[in-house]
Amino acid sequence: MTVYTEVIHVAVKPAFRRSEVQWATSQNNLGNAFRVLGERASGTERLEEALSAYREALKEYTRERVPLAWAVTQNNLGNAFLRLGEQESVSGSLEEGVSAYREALKERTPERVPLDWAATQNNLGNALWTLGERESGTGRLEEARTAIALARDVYREAGMSRYDTSFETRLRSIDDLIASRRSGPKGRQLETS
Repeated sequence: MTVYTEVIHVAVKPAFRRSEVQWATSQNNLGNAFRVLGERASGTERLEEALSAYREALKEYTRERVPLAWAVTQNNLGNAFLRLGEQESVSGSLEEGVSAYREALKERTPERVPLDWAATQNNLGNALWTLGERESGTGRLEEARTAIALARDVYREAGMSRYDTSFETRLRSIDDLIASRRSGPKGRQLETS
């Protein structure tokens, strides 16, 4: 990882940059590497480095210039925020992850790239589910359920039924949590938020 980081820092120097898009690709890849390391390590340093790399990539990967690369990087940014948010007790990173996924979905449409759209919907659902677990209402959980179910449907249509168990397990967990919140601790009906 250190060697890759050093190569990226050299690539930042104008004399070594062949193209801004290539540099952004390297930044995105560096972000992916830091995110994977951050998922395996304690602490948040690597995840924060991933966020920094993705943000650098987005300076060149603009929506206008390379819309699908921009959307991929937005999705990756969301993944890093989700992982960071899972480690934090406050929800700010999760909220930023949700925003990044929603940005990605502006270009990752079901008509254009259905499986990528489904993957981002799934990621969005996971972030909303985590937020919903931390809140007392059911609004986020219902949004999470919708996003995950939409992703499941596209995966099924594509013949990717090997993910059915994962989808169904998560959807059941969300449904159970929604039901328990609606009935409350003594069976009384609670309002949704």
